[in-house]
Amino acid sequence: MSDVGDDFAARVSGVGSLADPVRRSLYGYVCAQTDPVSTDQAATATGIARHNAKFHLDRLVNEGLLETEFSRPQGRGGPGAGRPTKFFRRAAREVSVTLPERRYELAGQLLATAVDDSVREGSSVLEELMRAAERTGLAAAESTTLQHIESDVDPVSSTCQALAAHGYEPRRDSDTITLANCPFHALAKEHTALVCGMNLALVGAITERLGEGTLSARLDPDESRCCVVISSDETEGAS
Repeated sequence: MSDVGDDFAARVSGVGSLADPVRRSLYGYVCAQTDPVSTDQAATATGIARHNAKFHLDRLVNEGLLETEFSRPQGRGGPGAGRPTKFFRRAAREVSVTLPERRYELAGQLLATAVDDSVREGSSVLEELMRAAERTGLAAAESTTLQHIESDVDPVSSTCQALAAHGYEPRRDSDTITLANCPFHALAKEHTALVCGMNLALVGAITERLGEGTLSARLDPDESRCCVVISSDETEGAS
């Protein structure tokens, strides 16, 4: 099992590709233009050989940093106009990487959903936030279940994989799983009770669905890790 999710690996790869000065120059040029640009335009503007520019532009597309479209240049159309030209533009997808991994966008989505649901239902924002976090945890568990539908993966490994995909960095130690990272660290420092409750709802839903009755999540705050700890039910019964 990987300690980081595929999405995080993709984001790291995308940002890392900009370490190359040629790709960085081409990316900067494309992003600065109002309209999509062709390989020839990018090569001429940056002083990079066309074949080299083409290679790096396609690499940026593969990394999810640029998108392409095909059209004929202005003034050229109809029979005999030739094949459409490939144009590049900045990808709509947002790419950002923080280490340790943070998921502040997810926190914002959960809070916005909670406010919307609260207004619509006339219920407490806090109650709706916990429900939204639970739904997110169940969705994560379902995704992990689908990945393992044809394989024999034990409940603890499945639970750890789902938690890793959300940035929690699970660590197995005998019958206990600790979460080395809180994806909402900065928010947790300022709004501890709120964020810890959200963490427990999300992690608890993953644990309940994938743990198959063998695991339980509980709050056990510690400044060096996430506030949630997961234990086997046998450990809980013995404590």
